[in-house]
Amino acid sequence: MIQPEKPQRVLIASSHALFGQGLRSLLQARPEADVEVVGIVSNLEEAISALDRLKPDLVIVDYDDERLNRDEFLAHFVEVDRKLRVVLLSLQDGEEAIVYDRRSMAAAQIDDWLENWSAPKAAEPLSAIENAEKAAILPNAAAYTRRGNMKHLIIAGLLVVVVTALLILALGQVDLLPTAASVQAQPIDQMFDLEFKVIAFLFALIVVFMVYSIVVFRRKAGDTTDARHIEGNPRLEMLWTVIPLITVLAFAFMGSRALGETQRIDPQAIEVDVISSQWSWSFEYPELGIVSDKLYLPVGQQALLHLSSADVIHSFWVPEFRVKQDALPGGDEFVRDLRVTPTEIGEYTVRCAELCGRRHAYMESPVIVLAQADFDSWVTAESGLSEDPVARGEKWYTSFGCNACHSLDGTPGVGPTWQGLYESQRTLADNSTVTADDAYLHTSIVDPNAQVVPGFLENLMPQNFAERMSEAQIQDVIEFIKSLR
Repeated sequence: MIQPEKPQRVLIASSHALFGQGLRSLLQARPEADVEVVGIVSNLEEAISALDRLKPDLVIVDYDDERLNRDEFLAHFVEVDRKLRVVLLSLQDGEEAIVYDRRSMAAAQIDDWLENWSAPKAAEPLSAIENAEKAAILPNAAAYTRRGNMKHLIIAGLLVVVVTALLILALGQVDLLPTAASVQAQPIDQMFDLEFKVIAFLFALIVVFMVYSIVVFRRKAGDTTDARHIEGNPRLEMLWTVIPLITVLAFAFMGSRALGETQRIDPQAIEVDVISSQWSWSFEYPELGIVSDKLYLPVGQQALLHLSSADVIHSFWVPEFRVKQDALPGGDEFVRDLRVTPTEIGEYTVRCAELCGRRHAYMESPVIVLAQADFDSWVTAESGLSEDPVARGEKWYTSFGCNACHSLDGTPGVGPTWQGLYESQRTLADNSTVTADDAYLHTSIVDPNAQVVPGFLENLMPQNFAERMSEAQIQDVIEFIKSLR
């Protein structure tokens, strides 16, 4: 008749209650390991007494317990019984110490850990006490842990590479940016491309390791033990500080080079004064004597845009050109420059990229890039003004952005409609009444806050039309308003 094997009798030596009781609970929760914890001792004297009384097969010593004399334990047990197995368990990672489960060993590793010592092996005689510690430590546990960790790291790393490649491939199939249409867009798009790839890698790095950990290291059925306690790792912390720092500095260097490329000066650049106001754009060509509500540019030639604002902060932005610059109020000392060299013939849209009021979303103007011959033809056509002051006034109505606030068909707007305005009776904020004659219209253009009509805000209309418009242009606008009565 085959006698059933006796359970392995284990004695735990530690003065730390967490170590002893935690290890006891762990072993008792695994009946399949066929282990019986026969006692817990806190010093050598108790261990010697328990050794004779309890007859353990294995003594587990808390390697990190400073109140235990590890050398005395080993020396005594080797001298008393060279076949008695002594295992040193450490709560700290190390090259030669076993790592205890509750705070440093994952629950999934416990079965393998138990298998390493539950089946007794013949111990070789030790020649010296100084070799006892090395012989007592489980020979394969630390190596097994390192191999397991390396295996998981390699698998997760390969998955990161695969997911990153798939993300980059997928991003390449999506038009994340509008068509580049300027020389300045090229270095900016190169930066965007590199940033998208780095973002794809970081996304894969985070998500893959997270999902892999959830799937592979999930809690097993029936496992009620505490999760692994992780201590700090200075080397890892240094790596995840230094590597991002180097990455940020590298991007800062590449970004500064890209910025320099966008500001490269062309001495043959065509100059355009860009005046923004709520809520319109006006483009003046001082060398050509042209004012337009649309920005016309020749392809392949750099345009130097002098940006300013008549009221609040605006921001000049054509997405296809990539570059963007604020337009500030305050006069000539606040004029900002922006250089653009169009590379594609077509029509684009300049938008205000700075929240500037309730009609901010509608502050748009066409940007038309022409071949040089077509641009020259436009310049010739714009340089010749009509002999009719009404026709000229209609041109100034759009060129100076009056159409952004004043309708011509009676539709209510930010400012009063021009239809039927001339010679009408106007009640002012002080309850006085005036006739909208030539003098009233002239004052309303050059000093808009002098005679404010109730229902319209003060300081909304730009205050600098007396500087931007010549007296002849103001008279043309008045003649155009007269024509609408």
